[in-house]
Amino acid sequence: MKIFNLSMECYPVAKVGGLADVVGALPKYLNKNDGVEASVIMPWYNRPFVHDHEFEIVFNGWIHQSFHTFEVTVMKERSKVLGFDLYLVKIPGLLDRDNPYGYWDESQQFLAFQHGVLHWLTAMKIKPDVLHCHDYHTGLVPFMIENCPEFKFLSGVKTIGTIHNGEYQGQMRWEMAEYFPWFRGDKIGLLDWNGWINPLAAMLKCCHAFNAVSEGYLDELFHSLRGLESLVQREHAKAYGIINGIDTEVWDPNTDAFLEFNYSKENALEGKWRNKKELCTEYGLNPDLPLVSFIGRFAGEKGADLLPDIVWKSIQETYGGLNIMILGSGEKHVENQLKDLSYSYSNFALDLGYKEFLSHKIYASSDFLLMPSRVEPCGLNQMYAMRYGTVPIVRYTGGLRDTVEDISTGGSGINFGAASAEDAVHAIHRALHIYHDKGLMDSLVHSNMDYDFSWEKSAEKYLHLYQR
Repeated sequence: MKIFNLSMECYPVAKVGGLADVVGALPKYLNKNDGVEASVIMPWYNRPFVHDHEFEIVFNGWIHQSFHTFEVTVMKERSKVLGFDLYLVKIPGLLDRDNPYGYWDESQQFLAFQHGVLHWLTAMKIKPDVLHCHDYHTGLVPFMIENCPEFKFLSGVKTIGTIHNGEYQGQMRWEMAEYFPWFRGDKIGLLDWNGWINPLAAMLKCCHAFNAVSEGYLDELFHSLRGLESLVQREHAKAYGIINGIDTEVWDPNTDAFLEFNYSKENALEGKWRNKKELCTEYGLNPDLPLVSFIGRFAGEKGADLLPDIVWKSIQETYGGLNIMILGSGEKHVENQLKDLSYSYSNFALDLGYKEFLSHKIYASSDFLLMPSRVEPCGLNQMYAMRYGTVPIVRYTGGLRDTVEDISTGGSGINFGAASAEDAVHAIHRALHIYHDKGLMDSLVHSNMDYDFSWEKSAEKYLHLYQR
């Protein structure tokens, strides 16, 4: 079975969020099954990985967008270092940039990627069994292969669409239709949603099956998908929920090269303490205090706007009886408020930006990881935390409720209900009570490391979906 994953991100080539981690792991684990050949197709980026590895050109061609003609070059990584074939699509002026997102012509950029991929597959007569489209950036592929005559060769190829985050749908004005490969005018209804071209809606309408990245998130999509709820309900027969896994080869405290001190379950208490002491020394924190951390984008869906109040209230109400560390970036007003707090409190450490190596150190060093998310389709951070013996404090939503059970009902985490600073701080108070019960805290460290969130189980579910 030949499977192509189409995505704008893939770790370690280019990462903005959890999408990259999923796309960088799923095909590797799929390929452990006999008869499966899973690959990744993504844009070319001006990134270290691209320059540090050797690629061969496998295709050169041209596509037309409106009155413009663009050269398309497809390159394949030679060594298969990621555990799967990696293909990069380069289009000068559109797909030759430093970052996946943030450009004024994103819609044209994403269209060119999808058009370029299908042009290559058609020209080279490559017909996969499955095209797996990740998020709206590749959501027009199911429409194009069935409704654009240019890609008639690919008609009938099965398409799977995965919703990693339905908050982003890629709406564009109808003027952008001139950038599409030619299609018949009577097919516009497959692209339209409320007077806009909506790639996510088109994906749901045209794909053979789609999934959300947790069963809990799928349930939420039927009632909350920024206007697409009725569409999900209508297409419910082809909807599935598959929880993401984590790459346990990358995320393993016993072998993690980013850690000062590696540890396993057998010496976890000592290992976490030594890493915590190192991190706290680096950031001027007291290692004898419990450490509560947050890692992520400063975005409303992550509850990041609550962080300044959470930091202030937690420190005030505990009289400085804890450390808080935050790693992330995003909305500037959140960054500025957190900066001000970091100047005022010696037990609050802030590191702006995203540093992969530092995230590993924080998971290993922290006692608790806070996730006050308003929307969390799956969440990987809580799985990484538990893998490293850290107790997650999570809002009960989406994939967080699928993966973190509250300690009061036999689980190894702390749940809270509302996306509010008050509820989050109350949960932190509960965490501090647990921390000061050494026997209970030690048992949570060990039990969390027993949870199996590996990709083997999730990849098997995807394989069953492909076969179905």
